[in-house]
Amino acid sequence: MEHLLGLLRVKVVRGINLAYRDARGSDPYVILKLGNQKLKTSVKKKNVNPEWNEDLTLSIANPVVPIRLEVYDKDTFSKDDKMGDAEIDIQPFVEVAKLDLEGISSGSVVRVVRPCKENCLADESHVIWKNEKIVQNMILRLRNVESGEVELQLQWVKMPGRV
Repeated sequence: MEHLLGLLRVKVVRGINLAYRDARGSDPYVILKLGNQKLKTSVKKKNVNPEWNEDLTLSIANPVVPIRLEVYDKDTFSKDDKMGDAEIDIQPFVEVAKLDLEGISSGSVVRVVRPCKENCLADESHVIWKNEKIVQNMILRLRNVESGEVELQLQWVKMPGRV
């Protein structure tokens, strides 16, 4: 088994202008995939701007591997429709998690991550030291779809005896 670096709590906050997949909207849910881990949010009925505010926790062993995010429209009688996907580059976040941040005041921006072709950020994202925790809020622009963004918050969960 790979050496576990720690746990990453991914708060799936909300979807923004998600694509219509049914006449009256969509019934979206989010899947996060990392290695053989697969976590899913609840389904939000008839809503293209859903509010989830759900925490999903992934074990992080290799920070080079991006987390894959997929949005689907839940269908009752047919295969769920894909509503786009994105990748979360967690490397900048994990690099900050390894730093000794003792003495840094709460609310300090430790790192700025800008949109680039390696990530799906819609806007620049800040890694912040807040209440003795490392937090990063981000909005991901979904790919392979006509519209849609997903707002997330990453939070590092310290494990005893680890970074």
